[in-house]
Amino acid sequence: MNWRKFTLIACVGSLCLTLSTWAVNVSSNKLAKPQLSVTELSIKQLEKQGQAITVKVISRDVLGSGILLKRQGNFYTVLTNAHVLRSQNPPYRIQTNDNRFWVADVPKTIRFGQNDLALLQFRSSGIIYSVASFGSSPAVGDEVFAGGFPSQEEETGKKGFALTTGKISLRLHKALEGGYQFGYTNDIQKGMSGGPLLNRRGEVVGVNGMHAYPLWDAPSMFADGSEADAALHKKITRLSWAVPIETVIKLIGD
Repeated sequence: MNWRKFTLIACVGSLCLTLSTWAVNVSSNKLAKPQLSVTELSIKQLEKQGQAITVKVISRDVLGSGILLKRQGNFYTVLTNAHVLRSQNPPYRIQTNDNRFWVADVPKTIRFGQNDLALLQFRSSGIIYSVASFGSSPAVGDEVFAGGFPSQEEETGKKGFALTTGKISLRLHKALEGGYQFGYTNDIQKGMSGGPLLNRRGEVVGVNGMHAYPLWDAPSMFADGSEADAALHKKITRLSWAVPIETVIKLIGD
């Protein structure tokens, strides 16, 4: 047997197999979504990440917070609560973390139904801002971080970005009115509505919208019109609440 010839054929075959495998991997990578980071961030890193993707929503006054959801060229989409926009009439402005102000419009093509969600869009002058990444739905007991801009009641001074820590305490099998489904122990203050609920990796898992112990102790109503029993109602009122980011993704896509 000609061993040199056999060795050459084997090497060529190995090369062909390697190239074939590489081609398959390249092809599959084009179709696959990016893998989520598994790196957990420190509190300082989470605060920096949260502040980068969180904005103030403003009309005559600061109305609440918003999340930089996505960027298309110089156009940015901001996610917030519908009740934030309802508190005052347009025109609206967005204040980004570099203290710039941008005129914002409400897109007419997206409808969130009865979910307490709304979008704003603005165009920057070539400035690039970070946008949110999304995480999978958290489980009861998972650590979460609620971000936003608390309202400043005093006339002097301003409160900056706040990040509060806590855990998921209750996950409802069906949503409350407004689409709220995650109950968590974090303190949510006025002005933080529309801000992000982050996991330990800095990914957005929900949209803040209801704080614990509301002024009006209204019955806990589900989106389907049914009412929570007394025991569940007590648990609901003791927690802050967010709309899952998965609800947003289902309604507007990736």
